[in-house]
Amino acid sequence: MEHKTIELDVREDINNKLEPFQKIMESIGDLQLNDSLILHAPFKPVPLYGVLKAKGFEHEVEKIEAKHYKITFTKKGGK
Repeated sequence: MEHKTIELDVREDINNKLEPFQKIMESIGDLQLNDSLILHAPFKPVPLYGVLKAKGFEHEVEKIEAKHYKITFTKKGGK
């Protein structure tokens, strides 16, 4: 069975003072066990880690550039 990966870049939203939380929540809505969301952000979205952990996601952070972080959230359990 193939696992789904969704890639979402919210850097432009944040630069334009738009809140990307709803967009992020919508993108994880259909993810199943071992599916992933790759999020590109201008900083480490630390509060999001706890929110998604409560939904069964683990995360890995990779710093690409000074204002570019790639965070991979993988569904490992939960709701």
